[in-house]
Amino acid sequence: QVQLVESGGGLVQAGGSLSISCAASGRAFGTYAMGWFRQAPGKERESVAAINWSGVSTLYADSVKGRFTISRDNTKNTVILQMNSLKPEDTAVYYCAADVDHLFHGLGFSGYDYWGQGTQVTVSS
Repeated sequence: QVQLVESGGGLVQAGGSLSISCAASGRAFGTYAMGWFRQAPGKERESVAAINWSGVSTLYADSVKGRFTISRDNTKNTVILQMNSLKPEDTAVYYCAADVDHLFHGLGFSGYDYWGQGTQVTVSS
C-alpha cells in the first residue's frame, strides 16, 4: 500500500511559477516510478510528467516540455513538480501517481497503482 498526498496548489498569474509536491508513505519510496497528471474541467485526465525510481530519467508531455520540471527526493519521500511560465490552459487539478511494480513508467496512466487526491492549480490571465 502507498499513500500519496499532494500539496502546494493555488492561484498564480499567467507567466508565474508554482511548485507542487507529493508526499508518499507506506512503501520504500526509492523503489518505484512516479508520475504527475492533471485534469481540467470538462476534459480527460492527461499525463504531465514521469520520473524513474532514482530521479535520473524523466519524461514530459509536449504541452509542458521546457516549462515544467519533475524531480524527487528519495530521502524525503517526495516528488515535486516545478511549473514555470504558467499559462491559463495549465489550470487543472494535478494528481501524483505511483507505479510500485516498475522502476520507470512512461506517460500513460494505465498501470499506475496509487493516486493522490489532487491539488488545484489555477492560472489567471
